[in-house]
Amino acid sequence: TRSQFTGCSFGGAAIWQYESLKSRVQSYFDDVKADWLEKIRPQKQGDLRKQVNQWWNSLSDGQKTVTGIIAANALVFCCWRVPSLQRSMLKYFTSDPSSKALCWPMLLSTFSHYSLFHMGANMYVLWSFSSSIVNMMGKEQFMALYLSAGVISTFVSYVSKTAMGRFGPSLGASGAIMAVLAAVCTKMPEAKLAIIFLPMYTFTAGNALKAIVALDTAGLILGWRFFDHAAHLGGALFGIWYIIYGHELIWKNREPLVKMWHDFRSRGPGAGGNGSI
Repeated sequence: TRSQFTGCSFGGAAIWQYESLKSRVQSYFDDVKADWLEKIRPQKQGDLRKQVNQWWNSLSDGQKTVTGIIAANALVFCCWRVPSLQRSMLKYFTSDPSSKALCWPMLLSTFSHYSLFHMGANMYVLWSFSSSIVNMMGKEQFMALYLSAGVISTFVSYVSKTAMGRFGPSLGASGAIMAVLAAVCTKMPEAKLAIIFLPMYTFTAGNALKAIVALDTAGLILGWRFFDHAAHLGGALFGIWYIIYGHELIWKNREPLVKMWHDFRSRGPGAGGNGSI
């Protein structure tokens, strides 16, 4: 199931990228027209919509991409506060190998936080690395990596809990975020990082990744229960693997799928049968 989901994630990302490139040409002409209309239209002072647009346009592509992820996490966080939803939240938004529901929680628990601090910390790290990861991969490949890492890290957690006989619910985006962090640190090991509360102390991304992997490995072996160290480790190892091997094996071989999608779209209604983008 996890391999099928990963394949669908990256396949969907390839098609998404194709559609984005196709629409970018049309968007260019739409933007030219919009700019012309903006110049001749009377300007409103203190327009809230204009201020929101200015804020949105000031964000990087990475920050714009993860805004949707953060909003989804915030929505799920609010759902945890609704008493009538508690049973469904426990069933589908926490991952536990002893639960009757196994597949959907592998994905949905990635967007689930019960603690505000837990969600805030995870979303801060995701926001901090968003520009770097999207500049590296593009938003489509990043989303495929993020969703796949969420499922794979949960699967590793399932295997660990079953092997050790320590069942219990887990939730949070940490596994997926660890994959993002590991991917950036593997790609740019000499980049300088710092802890938010100790900005005067800096260290390289490569050393940070080694320390995180070592800590989670120790936590897994010693049976620490505060974090789901297996999920963290699974996410980190997937991020490392993807940068070293996965990008070449998966993303660079997307052309046949994109060509097939292009041919399908070209034969669709209104395409004119000319196959042009």
